[in-house]
Amino acid sequence: MVRPQKDRLVRIDPQASYFKPRGIPMSDLEQIQLTVDELEALRLADFLGMSHAEAGRQMEVSRATFGRIVEQARKIMADALIHGKAITVEGGNYKQVRLRADRAFLCDHCQSRWEEPGATAQPTQCPSCGSQGLQRIEDNT
Repeated sequence: MVRPQKDRLVRIDPQASYFKPRGIPMSDLEQIQLTVDELEALRLADFLGMSHAEAGRQMEVSRATFGRIVEQARKIMADALIHGKAITVEGGNYKQVRLRADRAFLCDHCQSRWEEPGATAQPTQCPSCGSQGLQRIEDNT
């Protein structure tokens, strides 16, 4: 018997749920689905630059599971871009969470972005490169 998938924690609330190539009529487009948890994996790994281990902890899945989620999401995005397909963002095994006290930071050296819970001290160095040149940013994602 297959073990049921547990919900992945996501903080993203997609403002747009459909993307299509410009200039191609809808009737001519093939559509593929990107799940909300796959979109969250792309946000954490590619936009915020988190490691798979760190992002897995945030989504409450193992590093290996996070790796599989982000790999699938990247494959879907590449397929859509290369073959001119429409992307719909919906579904998946996820639970929406939002900790309003979270703060986002940007490293001046490597441009890595990450979030810290509001109840923690301000970071002193970048988790990616160790640089001490940090700035707090507005995270509207």
